[in-house]
Amino acid sequence: MGFLDILRTAIFALRGNWMRSALTSLGVIIGIAAVIVMVSVGQGTQAEIERQLAGLGAQKLDIGPQVQRSMGGVRMSASSYYTLTEGDAEAIREEIPEVQLVSGSLRGSSQIVYAETNWSTSWQGIQPDFLQINGWQIASGSAFEPQHFAGDKVVILGETVRRELFGADTGIGETVRIGRTNFTVVGTLKPKGMSGFGRDQDDVVMVPLDTARRRLMGAMGLPPGALMDISLTVSHPDDLAYVQGEVESLLRQRHRIDPGAPDDFQVRNVSQLVATRNETTRQMSWLLGAVATISLIVGGIGIMNIMLVSVTERIKEIGLRLAVGAGPSDVRRQFLAEAMLLSLGGGLLGILFGISGALLVGHFNTDLPIQLNGKVITLAAAFSVATGLFFGYYPARKASQLDPIEALRQ
Repeated sequence: MGFLDILRTAIFALRGNWMRSALTSLGVIIGIAAVIVMVSVGQGTQAEIERQLAGLGAQKLDIGPQVQRSMGGVRMSASSYYTLTEGDAEAIREEIPEVQLVSGSLRGSSQIVYAETNWSTSWQGIQPDFLQINGWQIASGSAFEPQHFAGDKVVILGETVRRELFGADTGIGETVRIGRTNFTVVGTLKPKGMSGFGRDQDDVVMVPLDTARRRLMGAMGLPPGALMDISLTVSHPDDLAYVQGEVESLLRQRHRIDPGAPDDFQVRNVSQLVATRNETTRQMSWLLGAVATISLIVGGIGIMNIMLVSVTERIKEIGLRLAVGAGPSDVRRQFLAEAMLLSLGGGLLGILFGISGALLVGHFNTDLPIQLNGKVITLAAAFSVATGLFFGYYPARKASQLDPIEALRQ
C-alpha cells in the first residue's frame, strides 16, 4: 500500500467513529494548549521582570544605612540614622577609579500644591549624577543646571505628579509649593511605569540636594552633609564585585569601624537581585512546562488505550486484510497513521486553543504579560506527532502480529 492509500484508509477508519476519535484527541489538545499558555505566561513574566530590573541598573551599586542598629538595648530603624555623608560620596568618586558616576540623595514625602490642586507624593533630593545613574530622562524642559545645586528652589516633576497637577500641560515655568516652600518647575521626567515591586515610579519629584536638606528637612536636625543613600555606577559590569569590595573597605575606614565590628552601612548589588529573580522565574517556567508536559503524556496514554481497543474491535478486519495479501508492515503503518492523525489533529487544535488562550489571558489580565514563542509552538507540534508515533507503536505492532486464521475465526 502506498502512503496515500494508508492515509485514506486511516481517515476512513477514524471517521467511522468520529466522536471517539475527537474525545481521544482531547487529551492531546489540552496538553498542547496547556504547554503553550503556561510557557507563554512564564516567558512573558520573565521578560517583564528582566525589563523592570534592567531599569534599576545592571552596573549599579546602592549604599544605604544598615537596616537596624541597637542603642541602649533598643533596636531602631535605619531611617533614624544618617551614617553616610557627602564626604563619603566624594571619597568614592576620587579614590576608586572604576567608579563612573556617584550621587548622594535624601528622600521624603510631602504634599505638593498648585493653585487649588494638591497631591501627596515622594521627593528626592539629588546630586548631578542621580538622574543618569537611575535611568531617568527628561520629557520636557531641562535637567538641573550646575547653579541650581547651590540651593535654588527648582523642581523636576515625575509623570504622575505632572498629570495630577497640570493635566495635559507640562507645567514648565509654573510655581508649586512643597511643604511651605515655593518651587519653580524646570522640567518633567519621561514615565517609567510600575516597578517590579508594584510601586509607581513616576509618583516622585526631584529637587537639588542642598535645597532638600535646608527647605524640606530643616526641622529634622540632620547632621552636616548627611545622606540617606549613595548610588554609583561602574564603567564595566565585570568591575562590579571588585568595586563593591573597595567601597566597603573605604567606608569602614572612613567610619572608623573596628575589625570584626558590624558595618553601619549596607551595599546592595542590583545585578545580584536581577540574577536571583531571573533564576526564580526560569525555574517557575520549567515547573509550569513540566506540569503541562505531564498532561500531554496523559493524552498520549489515552491514544494508546483507544488504539488497543480499536485493535480488539477490528480483529476480523485485520485478519481479512492479511488474508487477501496485505503484509504485517501494511497493517502496522495503517494503525500508526491512525494514531499519528489523532495526535497531530489534537496538536493542531491544541496550538490554536493555546494561542487563543494565551492572548485571552493577556487581554483580560493586563498585569500578566504574555510572550508567544514560535519555537515552543513548533516544538509542541513536533511533540504531538512524536506522541502519536510513540504511543501508537505498540498497538500497531500488536495488530501486525495477529495470525490471519485466528483473526478470521473471531
